[in-house]
Amino acid sequence: MTDPRRQRRIWYAVGGVLIVAFLAFGATSFKSNLTPYVSIEEAMRRPAKVQVKGSLVPDSTEYVEASQQLRFGLADGQGNTMPVLYAGTKPGNFEEATEIVAVGSYRNGAFHADQLLVKCPSKYQGLDEDPTKHASET
Repeated sequence: MTDPRRQRRIWYAVGGVLIVAFLAFGATSFKSNLTPYVSIEEAMRRPAKVQVKGSLVPDSTEYVEASQQLRFGLADGQGNTMPVLYAGTKPGNFEEATEIVAVGSYRNGAFHADQLLVKCPSKYQGLDEDPTKHASET
């Protein structure tokens, strides 16, 4: 017969190894799904998947309905611009966007976006009127 204390130690060791393996797997899976924000300059140098934030270059938007491909220029605050290609439906109010985040990678002279996040101006911007003004007039 085997010693019960020895069997318990073996099971603890096996359990510990499994826990460490699952933690390592989880950490590497989490790390591979992170998409860092980078500048336009950095995105053009890095072939990995990244997020780039900027504004729409005026009069640079071209949407081909048949292939559902959107092309536009993205500019940052430092004067850098980059062409962006996005295969998908053009987001609503795209030309009015105050900020665009493109998620993808730079290759073959353009940033190929898998996803676009568009921040449009709020419909409540520009309301300078005091809401209490009308309440006192009644």
